[in-house]
Amino acid sequence: MDGSPTERFARCIAASKRVRWDVETDVIRGRRFDLANKFLPDGLTLASRLPFLAPEEKCYFSQVQGRTYANMFGLVERFINAKVLELSRDHWFGDQTALEALIRFSDEELKHQALFRRVEALISEAMPAGYSFSWNPNDVAAVVLGKSSWAVLALTLHIELFTQAHYRESIRQDPELSELARDVFRFHWREECQHAIMDELEWRRVDAATTPEARDSAVDELIELVGAVDSIVTAQAPADSRYFTATCGRRLDATSAEAVQQTMLAAYRLQYILSGARHPHFAAALASMTTEAQQARIHAALAALAPPQMLNAA
Repeated sequence: MDGSPTERFARCIAASKRVRWDVETDVIRGRRFDLANKFLPDGLTLASRLPFLAPEEKCYFSQVQGRTYANMFGLVERFINAKVLELSRDHWFGDQTALEALIRFSDEELKHQALFRRVEALISEAMPAGYSFSWNPNDVAAVVLGKSSWAVLALTLHIELFTQAHYRESIRQDPELSELARDVFRFHWREECQHAIMDELEWRRVDAATTPEARDSAVDELIELVGAVDSIVTAQAPADSRYFTATCGRRLDATSAEAVQQTMLAAYRLQYILSGARHPHFAAALASMTTEAQQARIHAALAALAPPQMLNAA
């Protein structure tokens, strides 16, 4: 990383000031969600695996996933914000530049939670009744924050990096996406860029004070956290699949309904786990702080979630 931690935190502050945005004035702008357009690209939804769906049904498939995508961000940002505030305490009487940067980080994460609550309210007006996202953000945060800072920061960097990759590699390039959906994820991405930098700075700071024994335990905790994310998506995929099949406008046979559910689960594992794990920057950062044996444990856990080729899927 170029520059000292203080210099890098200072650049994050400058970026935060430069890209600052408001939920209503800049993102929503009085608009509503148009169900004529997709909410997520096919590369993320894996809709191409379902050739029996008509184009308009694949569009709706993306809208169901896009709704959960927004809700998942609202969920994880609850524990991310709590961890950032906790870490800021280490800088209270030290690096004031780092403290300011982390406080700005927290402020932006609170705004992101408000954005995704607003998105859910708007989407609920447009889509049929029956959708359910029942995860309590505080309950999830309590589980995550029970792990070491090392493990939580690793998971957080993973999330911030896949957020950026999804937007840069597919969301901003897809002309079939809803303009409002694209703007939601574009403005979110603009602030997540500096968040990822701060995640890594804090992760490396925590790692420097971690003993080899504690780090080995933290690797196991990271694997447990990835498993917890998988538990959420493994439960959400069937719920979303049932909602889709009940509201897509026609009756799907049992084989098609099962294909929808399996594709939904594969898409969610790609979106929330595998696309972050395969991110080159995350892989490099993780490798720089762990042994080959520890990396092998992590890779084995990931391999259990998908065929090897999925680790390189776009």
